[in-house]
Amino acid sequence: MKVFLGTLIAMFLVSILTIELLMYAYRRLKNPSPKKLRKRVRGISMGDHTAEATDILRKKTFSSIPALNEILSRTPGVNALDRLVQQANVQYPPSVFALLALVLALAGDYICFLMTRNPATSLLVGALLAGAPLYYLVIKKRNRMHKFLRQLPEGLDLIARGLKAGHAFTTGLKLATENFDDPLGTEFDETLDEINFGVSVPDALKNLAHRVDCPDLKFFVVSVVIQRETGGNLAEIIENIARIVRERFKFDDKLRVLSAEARFSAKVLVAVPFLILIGLRFMNPEYVSLLFEDPMGKKMLGGSAIMMIFGIFVMLRMVKIRV
Repeated sequence: MKVFLGTLIAMFLVSILTIELLMYAYRRLKNPSPKKLRKRVRGISMGDHTAEATDILRKKTFSSIPALNEILSRTPGVNALDRLVQQANVQYPPSVFALLALVLALAGDYICFLMTRNPATSLLVGALLAGAPLYYLVIKKRNRMHKFLRQLPEGLDLIARGLKAGHAFTTGLKLATENFDDPLGTEFDETLDEINFGVSVPDALKNLAHRVDCPDLKFFVVSVVIQRETGGNLAEIIENIARIVRERFKFDDKLRVLSAEARFSAKVLVAVPFLILIGLRFMNPEYVSLLFEDPMGKKMLGGSAIMMIFGIFVMLRMVKIRV
């Protein structure tokens, strides 16, 4: 059995290596050689209008490998993954996280099955490991959006001061990009690039609101779009939005202080059963071992786990106050 599994693993690795080599050869054959590229550039620079037109529109790619990009482009949910990757501002394409999730799922399922010989447990472990890259992206996105929200009032004030000084709206965006780092500076700089390349200001701001998952930013975008259609004092509108965002920060901090005791109590209630189980495991192993060895004990553990998950969910909903 072990020899057969080893053979399967070796065949899998060889197949992956062969596919990678074939894809590398395909890319080398498809991409133009440096000589052809120089010839094409020379023809364009000398006014050769017979050269084929160049498409300057930005195309969405999920992977640098054409075949994998074609597969991912037809896979449901990849657009949501691509947006999550953009919001997390990681340097890798969505294909890396999709393949990493697949590899972790297969490896976790295989290793867990060798250790437990239980298909249900191995599938559960594989599913949990497959979700690890997605969880990493969610954490990165949440931290980045929180930092963006903290930078937003100062950035809006800077734009408003630029407008009061007589500068254009795009000049105010440029001031914000020069004085703030990622994420606000990066996102505003991308919006400014879109405007410079010919995208209208309302469309560029709507793209900004789509990229950044921040409700307060949507207030800013809607206000600017409406002001450009109806008129009004844009500097004053932006200053009012910045003031409202700051007031929300103060209110959120007050709620966090008032709910601190409830959140700490919830953490204690979640940790107490595990601490008791660990303590009994060291003090009286025979007493606790029945839960893991007896069939009725295993059923009790499964039921307890389900009830604890439900209880944790209820406590999280109780202590998390949304305004």
